[in-house]
Amino acid sequence: MKAPLKVEFQFDFGSPNAYLAERALGGIEQRTGVSFEYRPILLGGIYKATGNRSPAESLLGIKNKPEYAALEMKRFMRKHGITNFQSNPFFPVNTLALMRGAVAAQFEGVFEQYFRAAYHHMWEEPKKMDDPEVFRAAFESSGIDAKAIMARAQQDDVKKKLIEDTNDAVERGAFGSPTFFVGEEMFFGKDQLRDVEDSIVEQLAERRVKSLSM
Repeated sequence: MKAPLKVEFQFDFGSPNAYLAERALGGIEQRTGVSFEYRPILLGGIYKATGNRSPAESLLGIKNKPEYAALEMKRFMRKHGITNFQSNPFFPVNTLALMRGAVAAQFEGVFEQYFRAAYHHMWEEPKKMDDPEVFRAAFESSGIDAKAIMARAQQDDVKKKLIEDTNDAVERGAFGSPTFFVGEEMFFGKDQLRDVEDSIVEQLAERRVKSLSM
C-alpha cells in the first residue's frame, strides 16, 4: 500500500505570518483530505544558516513597503475570518524555549494542546513568552503542566530533534517561516497557500492515475 502524500507545515511561534497561515490549514485539509504534519523549526537558526532577516528588519527604512505589508495582512485576515490576532508588543520574542517545548510536547503526546496555547499567548493575548515566569504562568493558565514541559525540553533528545529538523529544513531549501512542503515541492509564506492547495490536488490526482495504471 502506497504511503499517503506527505504535507508539512514548518513553523516557529515567533512568526505572525505562520500563525495566520495555520489558521487556514483546516480548510485545506477538509477540501483535500490531507493532514498537515506540523514540524517545529527554530527560525533564528534558519536565519543564521541562510543569512536571512526578519521582515521587521528587512523592511526598515523602505518607503511604502511596510505599509503595504500591513495592508496585505489585513486582507488575509479578512479573507479567512481571523478576528482575534493581535500584534505582540514584546516582538521579537526569543522562541528557543517555545520551540523546544513544542518538540517536547510532541514526544509526550500533548502537542495539540501545547500548540494552541502557545499561539494564544503569542498572538491572541500576547505576552513576553521568552520570560520563564511568564512562560510558566501562561501555559499553566491553559491547563498545561508547564514545569514538566520545561524540564522535558531541556533533555538532549528534544534539543537534538529541533536542531536536526531546522538543519533539514535549510538543506531542503527553507529560509523562513512558514514553509510548506507538498511531497518534495516547497512553498514559502502565507500568500502561497493557494499554490499549496493546488499542488496537493495535482499530486493526489497523479498518484491516483499511477495506482490505476499498476
